[in-house]
Parts: sequence; C-alpha cells; structure tokens
Amino acid sequence: MAKPNGDQEDRDLKARLEALSTALNDKRSDSSAAQDEKDVHVTRTGQAMSLGFRVLAEFVAGVVVGGFLGWQIDLWLDTAPFGLIVFLALGTAAGFWNVYKLAASTTSG
Repeated sequence: MAKPNGDQEDRDLKARLEALSTALNDKRSDSSAAQDEKDVHVTRTGQAMSLGFRVLAEFVAGVVVGGFLGWQIDLWLDTAPFGLIVFLALGTAAGFWNVYKLAASTTSG
C-alpha cells in the first residue's frame, strides 16, 4: 500500500533535484568561462614567446652572418681585422633593420 506522503516526498525530491541541477549548471558555466580565460592567456603567452624568439633569431642571424662574411673577407684579402669590423657593424645594422621591419609589420597588421 502506498503512503499518503509518497507524492509529497516525490515532489520534494524532484524540487531538490532541480535545485541541485541548476546549481551544478551554474558551476559548470562559471568553470567554462574561467577555462576560456585561461586558454586565451596561454594562447597570448605562446604568441608573445614566438614573436620574441623570432626577434632574437633575426637579430642574431644578422650579426653572425655579418661577422662570418667579414672574417672570410679578411682571410681572402688579408685585411684583418678591418673586414670583420666593417661587416660585423653591417650585420648588426641589418639585424636591427630586420627587427624594426618585424615590429612595424606586427603593429600595423
């Protein structure tokens, strides 16, 4: 035989279940918003690191290539250390120019 309170208990249980479901959905939406913010932060950090490494590579490559060419010209023409000094300065200038072009294209686009 069914209890007379059985229907009331079922309604109470359903109401508590609805309240719990609502609270759980609210927590999930808060958690997903926080996760989205974290993902954006990680993406921006990765992009900034990538740009930083590219700037470093552009500058170092200019200096190294300039130094190597100057050293080779000094060996070939026997003009040490003038070729190294001149081409090292040119390589440094080229490295700065590459970094400038990279920064200009990053800010405009």
